[in-house]
Amino acid sequence: MSSDSKYPRQRLKFAASINDESLTEDVDPDFEIQYIDIGNVDSSGKVHEIATYRFEAAPSRARRIVRNGDVIISTVRTYLQAIAAIASPPDNLIVSTGFAVLRPRLGTLDPKFCRYVLREPTFLAEVEMRSTGISYPAINASEIGDIAIPYPPLADQGVIADFIETESNHIDALIAAKQRLLDLLAEKRRAIAAEAIMRGLNPAAPLRHSGIAWLGKIPAHWAIERSRWLFRERDERSETGAEEMLTVSHLTGVTPRSEKDVNMFEAESTVGYKLCFAGDLAINTLWAWMGAMGAARVDGIVSPAYNVYTPSPQLLPDYVDALVRIPVFAQEVTRYSKGVWSSRLRLYPEGFFETFWPVPPIDEQHEIVRHIATGTAKVDRLRAATEHSITLLKERRSALIAAAVTGQLHIPEAA
Repeated sequence: MSSDSKYPRQRLKFAASINDESLTEDVDPDFEIQYIDIGNVDSSGKVHEIATYRFEAAPSRARRIVRNGDVIISTVRTYLQAIAAIASPPDNLIVSTGFAVLRPRLGTLDPKFCRYVLREPTFLAEVEMRSTGISYPAINASEIGDIAIPYPPLADQGVIADFIETESNHIDALIAAKQRLLDLLAEKRRAIAAEAIMRGLNPAAPLRHSGIAWLGKIPAHWAIERSRWLFRERDERSETGAEEMLTVSHLTGVTPRSEKDVNMFEAESTVGYKLCFAGDLAINTLWAWMGAMGAARVDGIVSPAYNVYTPSPQLLPDYVDALVRIPVFAQEVTRYSKGVWSSRLRLYPEGFFETFWPVPPIDEQHEIVRHIATGTAKVDRLRAATEHSITLLKERRSALIAAAVTGQLHIPEAA
């Protein structure tokens, strides 16, 4: 008996079988499968973007067969908690061998209870503790089977699962509403920057046609310049590799890698990486079409595969950063990118130098930058508060599951 549970605990392998069925190599090459990889399952248990393959063209890890009531749990990168319940799957649904497929034993473990008990904090902590490896922690399926789970009587399991489902649905509805608010805030943030960059701050200012499709009409007193007259390429290399490593993302622009809370590939040596000074425009050549560009805030180095440009005195670095971060500019540079596939387009200097920029007077650029900073700060405060409330709701859902499956929560008989 565990001190944190009024129910006895039983090792999972006695309540569920593991990896019962797999595809064999003699499957018809033209057999069509729907495939779930580890990256398709998020930490809340939702499955995204199921892929379709002919068996012959499917990844070699596409082998595990799943049935209704199964629960899949990732055995690699276990800290991501990629766990999902399988409900009414098509006959051709296959999951990666990176998952352990748990099948509740008939008359022993309620399938709905199984999907929740595998999210009990003690169980999740045990999975992580038994995982080996630093950057890619993994666990054997047999190890998962040895972990003990709370084990209430079978009749109670269904009641507990129904109660959790009802309460979780209420919480999930609140989370979904707050997520919609976050989407609206993100759109508002983009609109603040785009309106100021493309139209200025004076609604009474006379406009003229810019002659540039993505800009349309602009204030009549603004200039239009091609990038080649506004920037010069910087291709200076680090001799020691000791400078601050900078990353270039479509989400955060140019930021020090040390501020990124993610596992990123690190080269053995950064000698020869490109120098990038505060105020320079850095562009991720491969992901420019997604908007991966921005002005550096600090001195550092970037990948030699990126491009670095120094703006002329006609442009404020903060104005440059704001302009390249609006989605319509990313769409514009796509026109000048090269590549056969849209997802493999690259923006080289000769393409970037073909783009046109609106150039307001420098004092107006200062005003635009201040306006964007003030407007987005208000949006960001509301976004932060909303994100915090979502975190609290997720913690509440996790606590609810933990209390219910361990018997620490009174469940009304009506449940």
